[in-house]
Amino acid sequence: MTVPPARLLAGPGPQLEAMSRPSSAGGGGLGGGKAGGGKHGGSGGAASAAAAAAAAAAVAAGVSSVAGSGSAAPSCALSLPAASLPGQSSELTALFECPVCFDYVLPPILQCQSGHLVCNQCRQKLSCCPTCRGPLTPSIRNLAMEKVASTLPFPCKYSSAGCLLTLHHSEKPDHEEVCEFRPYTCPCPGATCKWHGSLEAVMPHLMHAHKSITTLQGEDIVFLATDINLPGAVDWVMMQSCFSHHFMLVLEKQEKYEGHQQFFAVVLLIGTRKQAENFAYRLELNGNRRRLTWEATPRSIHDGVAAAIMNSDCLVFDTSIAHLFADNGNLGINVTISMC
Repeated sequence: MTVPPARLLAGPGPQLEAMSRPSSAGGGGLGGGKAGGGKHGGSGGAASAAAAAAAAAAVAAGVSSVAGSGSAAPSCALSLPAASLPGQSSELTALFECPVCFDYVLPPILQCQSGHLVCNQCRQKLSCCPTCRGPLTPSIRNLAMEKVASTLPFPCKYSSAGCLLTLHHSEKPDHEEVCEFRPYTCPCPGATCKWHGSLEAVMPHLMHAHKSITTLQGEDIVFLATDINLPGAVDWVMMQSCFSHHFMLVLEKQEKYEGHQQFFAVVLLIGTRKQAENFAYRLELNGNRRRLTWEATPRSIHDGVAAAIMNSDCLVFDTSIAHLFADNGNLGINVTISMC
């Protein structure tokens, strides 16, 4: 995707500047250094008696096979469109609720010897059936319930947070990985904060729990990272506020292998992926008649810094490059945010 060029600075006028000092390892604030390295409601009305009876009969009959002894029917089996089973979702999907986590039991569906179901994630943590306390081994596969599941639309696990989608069971896990209603985690890199909550609660959390945060106003600022020669892995973090949005600026130093360190600089939007597509950012290092520039679309905090680094979707440079632009161990990065 082509990113429109960021707005150029108008002349050598004054720029906002802030220092981002890494705190001691284990600190809870932004810029902390790292040492070393209910149930989900279905959609629709009441299930038809015939459909509910058919599903119940399938459970009672225990149509099943020992795992590995046969293959499940393809998803096209019993490929009745949702409209042909009016009002089915609420009661039929309830049959698939895991008694432990209340998420849905999706194919491949395994049962205990008495026919009780539990989702595969919970099953791996259990030593006996949570319903009858019977053994969970040998693994018995319930092909009948898998066929029923293939005819049902399942609500997203974040429906209680506002997601209105219902999906085929094969699409549900992938959607939930990127669902915009999925709770956000604390975006501070290198911190041990385990907070998570809604997007609207991210900024209040940062201001309350990470008071060492520095926020600058404006589209063009200078992010000054101090003491870049500190040993080990270190994060420098600050905030930039413009266009009625907040952006998190992160410079992270990692030691890829002994004696070889790399710097990663990226801008994250405190917002959704769709909102991030409306912006572009430019990072620029200047000094000694040299210039190094990176332009990209900001990442949403939904993705986080680690994903940007893993995909090299950020400004990457090593210590030798850093020293070309540093002044007495301090590195200034010009940051420009623009709207697409």
